[in-house]
Order: sequence, then structure tokens, then C-alpha cells
Amino acid sequence: MSTTDTWTVAGRTFSSRLIVGTGKYKDYQTNADAARAAGAEIVTVAVRRVNLTDRTQPLLMDFVKPDEFTYLPNTAGCFTGEEAVRTRRLAREAGGWTLVKLEVLSDPKTLYPDMEETLRALKLLVAEGFDVMVYCTDDLVYCRKLEEAGAAAIMPLGAPIGSGLGIQNKVNLRLIVEQTTVPVLVDAGVGTASDATIGMELGCDGILMNTAIAEAKDPILMASAMKHAVIAGREAYLAGRMPRRLYADPSSPLAGLI
Repeated sequence: MSTTDTWTVAGRTFSSRLIVGTGKYKDYQTNADAARAAGAEIVTVAVRRVNLTDRTQPLLMDFVKPDEFTYLPNTAGCFTGEEAVRTRRLAREAGGWTLVKLEVLSDPKTLYPDMEETLRALKLLVAEGFDVMVYCTDDLVYCRKLEEAGAAAIMPLGAPIGSGLGIQNKVNLRLIVEQTTVPVLVDAGVGTASDATIGMELGCDGILMNTAIAEAKDPILMASAMKHAVIAGREAYLAGRMPRRLYADPSSPLAGLI
């Protein structure tokens, strides 16, 4: 992609439209190699799960370096607004991070967002000066409410976290893109490159994924595949696809045949 095809969230501008996670990898070195192969500029960090401070153990920051990647701390594992706010404050104290990803989950089986709690936590975090990218359902009404409450980006799931099922509701995702003025990124459910391409063809500003790369047989190669898939989908969206037709339309005219 051209370096002029950038996207901006909370005043920060990026060229890569692929965000990768920092969980489920066999080690931090593989995680770092995959992030580089993906061409990612942003990595998500589960503050409650990733070692950021204990020097007796390997530190994420020694491999996935903060001067190379923008850290996006998230509230993975939080089930109430209060938990999410405490975790965000911890992230600010640990690294001075104010651009954050909000997750408030409803139950451990589906990991679907609790939208009532998510909206409440968002309002609390915005009031404290955080720039909040919000993991949410593909509910058009709630996505509008999140933007009105000050979300820096809307991040509807494509399918349950870690499921690899791909985008299940393309219609809602496209409608969310059309109604939203802040960035829209697919968050969760991507399983392979074609899923990422579909999300970008629908007009999303980016794709966030973790399991699809981390649990691939070759994470580095899959990261590279995802990089190219996102680029292909973005270029196809910008190019404008041909109209769908019920019947055939010949590539060559039928009139004037020899």
C-alpha cells in the first residue's frame, strides 16, 4: 500500500491496517517475529496476563519493543466496568499508555461483550482522559451509542474470540462502517487470510487478530499472509468492485461474430 493510505485514531496516524496480539505464542521471540512479518505497527497487550514488570522472568518489552511498536493495552479478562477501569489505570501507571482497548465480557464461554457494562466503562474512561478503542458486538444501535459516548474507534467482533469462524454478519458490519465516523476495525473471529480480506473489502479501517496467527502451524508465514490479505482487501475496496448480476454478462460482445 502507498504510504499515503493511512488511518488515524485519537490523533495517531498509522500505515499498517493490521493489529496483532501478544498472547498464545510459544514464546515472546516468536511473537515479535510474527508482528514484524505482519508489518504491524500496533500490538495489543493484556495488562493482567503479560509480564511487564517482573525482571526475573522474560519481559514482553525486551522482544516486542515499545520503540518499534505502539502498545495498545486491553482489558482482557474483565467482566465489570470497575475491573476495566482499574486495569486501564494500571496500564497508565505501568507505561504511561492512554490509548487503550476496552473489553468488558459477559461470560467466559462465549467471551461476548457485555454492552451495557462496556458503555458504562467507556464513559468512565473517557472522563479520565483515555482514548478508548472499544471491542463490541455488531449491534448498530450500540455502536452508535459508543461513538456518541466518545469512543476513539469501534471494534465489532466478526465471530467469538479465538473461534476462527470468520465474519458471520457482513451486512451489519457494512452498516456499522457506513454510520460511523471514527475508525471501524474487525476485532475477533478471523481465522485465515480470506476472512481478513473480506473485512477490508467491506470498508473497515483495519483488522485485529491474535489466535489466527499465534495458533497457526507456522505463525510467521501466517502473519505474512495476513499482511498481504489486509492489503489486498483494502485495495479491492478502494478500487470498487464490479456489480453483482443474476445472469451472465459476456466479456466480449456477442454482436458482429465472424
